[in-house]
Amino acid sequence: MLDFSIAAAADALRARKFSARELTQAHLDAIATLNPTLNAYITVTPERAIAAADAADAALAAGTAGPLAGIPLAIKDLFCTAGVRTTAASRILGTFVPPYESTVTANLLRNGAVFLGKANLDEFAMGSSNMTSAHGPVTNPWRRAGDDAALVPGGSSGGSAAAVAGHLAMGATATDTGGSIRQPASFCGIAGIKPTYGRCSRWGIVAFASSLDQAGPVARSVEDCAILLGSMAGFDPKDSTSVDVAVPDFRAACARGVKGMRIGIPREYRPDSLPAEIAALWDQGISWLRDAGAQIVDVSLPHTRYGLATYYIVAPAEASSNLARYDGVRFGARVDGQDLIDLYERTRAAGFGDEVKRRIMIGTYVLSAGYYDAYYLRAQKVRALILRDFTEAFAKVDALLTPTAPSAAFAQGDKPTDPVRMYLNDVFTVPASMAGIPGMSVPAGLDASGLPLGLQVLGKHFDEASVFAVCAELERAAGFVAKPALRA
Repeated sequence: MLDFSIAAAADALRARKFSARELTQAHLDAIATLNPTLNAYITVTPERAIAAADAADAALAAGTAGPLAGIPLAIKDLFCTAGVRTTAASRILGTFVPPYESTVTANLLRNGAVFLGKANLDEFAMGSSNMTSAHGPVTNPWRRAGDDAALVPGGSSGGSAAAVAGHLAMGATATDTGGSIRQPASFCGIAGIKPTYGRCSRWGIVAFASSLDQAGPVARSVEDCAILLGSMAGFDPKDSTSVDVAVPDFRAACARGVKGMRIGIPREYRPDSLPAEIAALWDQGISWLRDAGAQIVDVSLPHTRYGLATYYIVAPAEASSNLARYDGVRFGARVDGQDLIDLYERTRAAGFGDEVKRRIMIGTYVLSAGYYDAYYLRAQKVRALILRDFTEAFAKVDALLTPTAPSAAFAQGDKPTDPVRMYLNDVFTVPASMAGIPGMSVPAGLDASGLPLGLQVLGKHFDEASVFAVCAELERAAGFVAKPALRA
């Protein structure tokens, strides 16, 4: 039952081959068994899940069920869920219980989904390894061949990715600011898509960097991601950045094929330091698409080299502004002090972890008088050039194919002490985030240690359908069937 895809499980539920309660209980049992090892969930909500499953069974019997009726999902603990603790993996929000539901999760509930609990993440989504959570690191279900060292699942949506890869959920919500859907999907051998900025509402999602944050799904297949995104997406008048465009049939796009499509290969994504096995997988992906009838076109994105540096100015600047609200007075756990300033200092020192403090300080610095023009304003100008590069490339091609990450998952003990080295994990994902275009990672092969590697497909604004078409073709060609060592 745990091996079903979302598509297959939905069909089986409607055929009454098993009940939503049975499917949900199987996943709750799996969580009870493996979550102590993986730490993929911060909060598990078994009573709510069973009640939602029973409601789904009743709707299925009455013929009024939504497309996700009875499907058990994990919800990244960045999405506000009414009546369920939402921590953003931070001590400062450790007891926060929202009285409202985020738009994305409300859309999923509207369509009958069952929420199993809240998935772990890097604190306030700041990280590439899921090692910065106040609730402890998440462990990747995969293991290197002949080595039992615990691996990172990627970040910040590491809990979502680990839960799906470990079969502790059929799919999960995630967010992507600079690669936090695509990189963990690659590390955990699953699929994940960051849609166009504005495709999914940000209302009710705890903010990191408001001009970059975007919700999306992770799941074990491209089709399952298409089903979930179709439910999550849509215009929301409560979000000023939500765009009022129609949501197409993403699932139908998965069967479209790539014959006649033009696929761009950006030369800047092939640096001299690119590992040979990553380059070989990329070349294999190019061959698969060419064999399927796509035309391969070399393109250039000359400002890609500045993407990472630009991102780590813009994102911390926005974070320093967004996180200013957590002062122990209006928001967040309070640590009393001798006066107001002392209260602020004690509250934030106790409530925030090292990585969050680092990014707040960087962001405050680049926004300060005397440095705003030199750093933040210049970064925004470079960001416009990065977007222009993509716009010019998409005048020639329908989609781009690149690696997702510069490596496979690394061991928790191998965490770089230099934060800049950790930031380099996002080198292939950040440019698309800066431009606001959709990007998806699909598992395509294994490295020499038997760990999954992903390929990334980037598309035009609001053309997720083409991204799904290309990723589905890669998925068919790759025939990726490898399984992690730890799964229910």
